[in-house]
Parts: sequence; structure tokens; C-alpha cells
Amino acid sequence: MSWTENDVPTQTGRVAVVTGANTGLGFETARVLAQKGAEVVLAVRDTAKGAEAARRIAAVAPGATVRVQRLDLGSLAAVREAAAELRASTPRVDLLVNNAGVMYPPKQTTADGFELQFGTNHLGHFAWTAQVLDLLLDVPGSRVVTVASIAHRIRAAIHFDDLQWERSYDRVAAYGQSKLANLLFHYELQRRLEARGAERGTVALAAHPGIADTELVRNLPALLQKAQAVAPLFSHDAEHGALPQLRAATDPGALGGQYYGPDGLGERRGAPRVVTSSEQSYDLDLQRRLWAVSEELTGVAFPV
Repeated sequence: MSWTENDVPTQTGRVAVVTGANTGLGFETARVLAQKGAEVVLAVRDTAKGAEAARRIAAVAPGATVRVQRLDLGSLAAVREAAAELRASTPRVDLLVNNAGVMYPPKQTTADGFELQFGTNHLGHFAWTAQVLDLLLDVPGSRVVTVASIAHRIRAAIHFDDLQWERSYDRVAAYGQSKLANLLFHYELQRRLEARGAERGTVALAAHPGIADTELVRNLPALLQKAQAVAPLFSHDAEHGALPQLRAATDPGALGGQYYGPDGLGERRGAPRVVTSSEQSYDLDLQRRLWAVSEELTGVAFPV
């Protein structure tokens, strides 16, 4: 059966934090959660754009509580500051949706010298989750949702010998590495949460939007930019692209460790369902090795 935003159960009394919520998939996710009664925190780098997003959500979700939290995933110092601010203002979190990301930029580095895609998409969220996870632990029904991509299958590998692409830079392969890292993180996090005991509550899920028409495509290579004219034939809009992460976040039947994506051909678009990820994303040794390296690079440790 097709699953739509109308199937999202009431979120009244729940607190949801969505990264990158000022536009695209993050905005649509935050909008639906607010319309269903959740208190929503828009964790965004540009607070002016975040404030505008909050106003847009308030217009369609009267009475909803929507707050803006500054979060720059490209700076470990900024992540620490944002985590401290969230902890000071929010006693508990029910849903953490790690949605923000960058795709195919020219070679750039974060404030800490990490390749921008790996540093933002993976390491930034890794550090952020580590420092706010205790707000979710032991909250009944709490979930961490990691937003991945079908690009985790495209020229993707974890280049431990050159994680920051210092020798050469391939923006497509670098994006694939960052999205594969998202899934490796997701599976290892779920295993650690399970080790605490299922009765303790918190679970990890992941999702991907298929091919969604959002601002994320602004850095597409020239050849793919030319293909944008026919993009509607194999993609869908942000509203539909957000459904897999919304289902992962809210479906009462969803289970920890699951990965949601569109049900159409090649998982490019369609209604959300449980899907499988690449063979290497399930590699336990790879998951554990990346986790250890990520802790070393970010200087954080998880409470699980």
C-alpha cells in the first residue's frame, strides 16, 4: 500500500530536531512533523533562512512550536556550541533527523580541514549525534534517522589512506564515500543501541529520498546539469522525497536498523518502503573501523 504524509501518526508531545531544515527534504520533514503536533527544532547553518522556514511552517501549522537552532556542521567547534545550546534549551528529544548535506561541490575543506562532503555529511553529523544522543536515550520511542543516498552505491568506498582527498579530488566519488559513511555509521549506531537492551527505547533508522529535485543538485557536473530538462521523468519533488525519512521517523511498525527508500524502479522515486543498501555497507569490520577513525578525527565519544 502507498504510504503518504497522511499516514504519519500524531506527534503531539514529541520533540523533533531536523538538521538542514530550512529547505528541501529537511523543510518538508519539519513541516509534516509540525503539522502533526510535534515541537520542531530547525537546526540550520543560516539562521535567517531558518527563521523564514519557521514562518512558512507556522503558516500551515497554526499553533505549532517551531524553533531555530544554529548548527554549522562544517566546524567541530560550532557543533559543540550548538550541542551545548540544545542541551540547555531542550530537556529531551524524541526524534533526531540528520538530514543536512552537501553534494558535488568543487574541492573545499571544512573549518577543521576535512574534505567538505565527508566533513559535513558524515563527521559533522557524527560529532553532533554523539553530543546530543543522551537527550534521546531512554526516551520511549526515540529515534535517530540518518539520511543517506542511492549515491552510496556510486563509485563509493572508504578511502582510509586518503579520507580527505588530498592526493586527488573526485567530487562524485567523494560524495559516494560520505553517503556510504552515513550508512556504516547508522548500522554501527543501531548495534550499539541494541547492546543497551531493546527495552531502553532508542533505535537508529536510515532513509534515502531517491532522486529528489532540491537545492542539493546545484553543484551537479555539467553533463548532469544538461540532463535536468528530463529530470521529472525519473525524479520527484522534495515533498515526496521526504517521505522515506518521515516513515523511518514515525511509522509505529518501523524497526531499528531498517533503511527506507522509494519503491519505484531503481529506487529513484515512489512510495517509501524498506530497502536494502550495498553489500559493503553491511561490513561489520568496515563499520567499526570507520567509527574508530571518526572518533579520533572529531575528538568525541558516544555514550553508547
